[in-house]
Amino acid sequence: MLKNHDLLEIYDRLLAYFGPQHWWPGETPFEIMVGAVLTQNTTWTNVEKAINNLKESGLLRFEVMASLPHATLAELIRPCGYFNLKASRLQNLLAMIQTRYEGDLELFAQAELPPLRQALLEVKGIGPETADSILLYAANKPTFVIDAYTHRLLSRHGLVPEEGADYHEMQELFMSALPNSSALFNEYHALIVCTGKEFCKKSTPKCQDCPLSDLLNA
Repeated sequence: MLKNHDLLEIYDRLLAYFGPQHWWPGETPFEIMVGAVLTQNTTWTNVEKAINNLKESGLLRFEVMASLPHATLAELIRPCGYFNLKASRLQNLLAMIQTRYEGDLELFAQAELPPLRQALLEVKGIGPETADSILLYAANKPTFVIDAYTHRLLSRHGLVPEEGADYHEMQELFMSALPNSSALFNEYHALIVCTGKEFCKKSTPKCQDCPLSDLLNA
């Protein structure tokens, strides 16, 4: 079974194999923020279609999107699925930023991590994974994002149980074992996603080809 300190070994191997990922895919912090909400329960391909709709309509700006009618926003993001629900979640997020941070994304990003994370979690429809994605990738805050790929990698290497693993416990594994660096957390999470898509698949994993294969029984 691996130990927490082996997380650095995993990172080094994945970085050597995949190289830097330059995540999150997005041209601006606001685009990244929107993408973090839209990617809930869908593929990134569908998110890109929705983002492109917003860009082509000239609506991918905070001040413009914040004033859009719900039906208009929902129709534009239809490709990402659950479009009515996600339109509401986006509007809830923008309303919070308008109320607490004067609609100023720079002021939002300058806030301290703990209260900023709490403010995001108080937004209806924003859970820990989405909040941490916004914090890390849009606001450059040092917090580790835990997703299905992360849990799968950790459980298959014996660091957490396959069932019942707590989000915050998994997050603490990384944040207690690694230097407190948003750049490192950013790169590491992106590399885990690459690993999950290419090797550590939900079904038919390709363990024998994975750069972490000899760590399975470590």
